[in-house]
Amino acid sequence: MENNNNGNAVPSPVPLTFLKDYRLPAYDISHVDMTIRFAPDSCQIISRLSIAPAPGTAAGTPLELNGEELELVDISIDGEKLAADSYEFSGNNLRLSSPPAHPFTLETEVNVHPEENTRLMGLYRSNSIWCTQCEAEGFRRITFMLDRPDVMATYRVRMEALKGIAPVLLSNGNLQQSGTLADNTRFAVWEDPFPKPTYLFACVAGHLDRIEDDFVTRSDRNVDLAIYCEPGKGEKCRYAMDSLKRAMKWDEDRFGREYDLDVFNIVAVSDFNIGAMENKGLNIFNDRYILADPDNATDADYAQIERIVAHEYFHNWTGNRVTCRDWFQLCLKEGLTVYRDQEFTSDMRSRPVKRIGDVLTLRSRQFPEDAGPLAHPPRPDRYAEIDNFYTPTVYEKGAEIVRMLANLLGAETFRKGCDLYFERHDGQAVTIEDWIRVFEDVSGRDLEQFAKWYTQAGTPLLDARQTWDEHHQSLTLSLSQKTPPTPGQMHKEPLVIPIRFGLIGADGADIDLASVIVQAEGAQVNGDVIEMDAATASIRFSGLPEEPVVSLLREFSAPVVLNQHRDAATLAFVARHDRDPFNRWQAGQAIATRLMAEATQADTAPDTDGVHRLADILDKALAEDELDNAFKALMLLQPDEASIARHLGGDIHPDRIHRARQALLRLLGERMLPVLEKTILQMKDGPETGLAGTDLEAAGKRALANQCLRLGVAAQNAEMDAMAIVRFTQSTNMTNRIAALSAMVAAWRPGTSELLAGFRNDYCEDPLNLDKWLAQTASIPDDTCLDRVRDIYADADFPRTNPNRLRALVGVFARANPAQFARADGQGFQFLADVVAQTDAFNPNIAAALAKNFDIWRMLEPQRREKCHAVLKGLVEKTDMSVNLGDVVRRLLEDEK
Repeated sequence: MENNNNGNAVPSPVPLTFLKDYRLPAYDISHVDMTIRFAPDSCQIISRLSIAPAPGTAAGTPLELNGEELELVDISIDGEKLAADSYEFSGNNLRLSSPPAHPFTLETEVNVHPEENTRLMGLYRSNSIWCTQCEAEGFRRITFMLDRPDVMATYRVRMEALKGIAPVLLSNGNLQQSGTLADNTRFAVWEDPFPKPTYLFACVAGHLDRIEDDFVTRSDRNVDLAIYCEPGKGEKCRYAMDSLKRAMKWDEDRFGREYDLDVFNIVAVSDFNIGAMENKGLNIFNDRYILADPDNATDADYAQIERIVAHEYFHNWTGNRVTCRDWFQLCLKEGLTVYRDQEFTSDMRSRPVKRIGDVLTLRSRQFPEDAGPLAHPPRPDRYAEIDNFYTPTVYEKGAEIVRMLANLLGAETFRKGCDLYFERHDGQAVTIEDWIRVFEDVSGRDLEQFAKWYTQAGTPLLDARQTWDEHHQSLTLSLSQKTPPTPGQMHKEPLVIPIRFGLIGADGADIDLASVIVQAEGAQVNGDVIEMDAATASIRFSGLPEEPVVSLLREFSAPVVLNQHRDAATLAFVARHDRDPFNRWQAGQAIATRLMAEATQADTAPDTDGVHRLADILDKALAEDELDNAFKALMLLQPDEASIARHLGGDIHPDRIHRARQALLRLLGERMLPVLEKTILQMKDGPETGLAGTDLEAAGKRALANQCLRLGVAAQNAEMDAMAIVRFTQSTNMTNRIAALSAMVAAWRPGTSELLAGFRNDYCEDPLNLDKWLAQTASIPDDTCLDRVRDIYADADFPRTNPNRLRALVGVFARANPAQFARADGQGFQFLADVVAQTDAFNPNIAAALAKNFDIWRMLEPQRREKCHAVLKGLVEKTDMSVNLGDVVRRLLEDEK
């Protein structure tokens, strides 16, 4: 342990891995032949690695293979057992001091104990099912290997188990042989002909149900599809299968990517650290993103299943066939694939609604990361533990960078670049530079400055001011960009920012940009896009009959914070008239945010006139028949407490923010009560009809009706309470049921405790419904919340080793209930620290993820800030802290400078 220069204790630094230190491996491994024998107490794994010195490797260069928690039984080279003095095994690495200078086969036999693997990394057993998770560095917990993404090999895997314990045996690639031996041992042989890195290896064994289907590719190849799950849950996989087939067709049509194996399998398991994993031909999923029926899944759950199934399938090309050279390039595969799944969902559903939803996710998860002690570039230049860099910056911001590139180059050129990327780099492990280079080659543009988005941390602040010259009938738009300092990066360079825009006339219609004379300095204007590449820019629009309202950042064309210095009247005008749905929604959000921020600072109720202005905007939106119902629901959705905290910037009082938001919702609900009731009645054909996930019109009606109900209940209206209780007790689908419960919980209305108890009693035999109950309980905006959460966590029956349960209870409490987590007495901080410390003992990945919820501590007012800081310092004193957790706590406590 050491102290920083403020005297604040921080964990002793752990060794860092630096991008600048990357070196090619000294040895190539071209093929892996594995035999895995499953047994209840342990598994025997025999691996044969085809190894050759890499070009330029000197004779006698030692070979070090990764291996963790392995019991080494035997080791040989080319069939000859190795002498004890020719190798060393430290427990983490196997070192061959003088391997052959020619190609050779290394054979090892190890035992592993999946039953004891609570980290859920490598090979582990969940509910009697053997399962693997190898990304990022889990393969080394299965057998010895160069466990790094730039070592790509073909695999042949033979799996064996007594038929009674594992009748289903799955691995990557195509099934070559299977059968039952005389001793009732079941076996299966899988071969993957496509070279892949270790992190894409997978195997599953156990008792599993399955559903089957097939898909005919554009070249008329038939692909057998199957989804496996725990017994009795097969019918809940139907929507996931439908999503898979639509994703396969879309990828062919949109990106020209055809599936390449004879089979595609998905397995859903209940104990999984992450959402899902794209292992080649054998995707493994957290079952919450596969299992769905109207009794356990909401419309939002169906949308998530569709998106994540597509995401993992799309990785087949963007991540598998073309993978990352090293883990610093993680955003290359993840950002690109998130962009692809966003585009897929936009085509399947409502593009404006999807775009707004993605921006909400970006702002709620990635913007705070950029503004806090855990900020890092999409491609970091160092890490202590790579598992801690599976972050919103890598995923969501990575996707925004790809979107900006597509917008700058245009759809046709972007597609040509993608085609060249797949053609040039198929079967390779590549870098961000390789990705950028293909687009330079197809477009002829220099993208060096654009590439800084990958290496520079922080969210740019874009300032925009417009000046009208009545005499010359011209408008000057003055722009400036600035990115605040982030840990390790005090000085920032200007970025290339594509700003989609429009000019709105007094009649609310867009002015034809072709009729406007444009002059620009520090930027280029191409059609409706301003391409800003300097710290400041000036654009003059001439030939205008009147002063327009400039609509900037349409479709949220860049991940920046925009300040246009607009008054309330201008915001209201944009909210009523902008033809861009995103900016129309954004103007309403800006009005509400300003109202709540001002009320928070004064610790009073929001301005009544402002509330009426906002209500008028929402009334108008609800009355427009041409607007999508799901979009109307988003217009009614008011900014959450975290959004207000980000707007205020620092020294925040979470309880004051909570009071201001509750007051706005109450006043808004009271003002709009008649139209809310009317709208709910108009949507009566939607809430109870149409299968969730397949009938999007019905889902839109449900979304709007339920958002109206939420606002009505917030008005503390007894009739609305009664309507919510009826909806909860009589609905035939989980969407309406949980929406009614959530509305009552959010307002903490009389009788809500009984509703929560009823939900727990009637629906929570299903673990996915239990997660919903846990999340609702953790969201209670009342001082009783912490005690309730503590009691649930302390209950002997609470499955605290299951990541989903921990995320639903503790994760939701810490992230989504700031007024109770950041209580003035500091007890919320202490509870999270206790859970993190206990979880670290058996699952460091989940402990580190939960600890990231402390990232708000520097934003808090002094008293709360000091209490949270003291709790973090107490956590530091944990002497057996894992590398994962120690890395997060160290970065949380480091000086921002």
